[in-house]
Amino acid sequence: MTGTHEILNRRDAVNRLLADRDNVLTVSSLGGPAYDVAAATGETAQDFCLGGAMGAAAMMGLGLAIAQPTKRVAVFAGDGETLMALGALATIGAQKPENLVIVVIDNEYYAETGMQRTHTGRGVDVAGVASACGFATARIVRTEAELDEAIPLVKSGKGPILITLKVANDTPPVFPRQRDGVYLKTRFRQALLGRI
Repeated sequence: MTGTHEILNRRDAVNRLLADRDNVLTVSSLGGPAYDVAAATGETAQDFCLGGAMGAAAMMGLGLAIAQPTKRVAVFAGDGETLMALGALATIGAQKPENLVIVVIDNEYYAETGMQRTHTGRGVDVAGVASACGFATARIVRTEAELDEAIPLVKSGKGPILITLKVANDTPPVFPRQRDGVYLKTRFRQALLGRI
């Protein structure tokens, strides 16, 4: 990790952000973030995880936030995913959905492809990019105290919000989760819209 600072445990941080979540809907990117959300929530019907769609989580979250303006939408994405789709931050900043929060789980490595260093490990500040794109709030969270301050932002802060969680680059155990895309889509739609 760059600099000298406290490093968060990704599973603990996501678990704390999603504790007592009420009706928050989640979209999570492939790999680590999907496992982190599933481990925190038990993979409920309010969770939609992507598999094999790297770069799509933020835009899917934006579409959901626009379509469901009375619902809170939290996107959990890795730093590699977010860097792949920086243009999504510009679109979100221009649309200004007040019910959308993006949580970037930043270990500064592409864990899914062999632990190559990402640009965030070389000084690229994703929260700074989001701020420049017009997000209402964009911050880096490195410490437990900063994480405590971020929890209410995820649940009720006026968006769009981007929170970069600086986490250790270890690989937590894989949490067994559902991978059937049709099933996940149907379950999520039913949770959101009722029987279809």
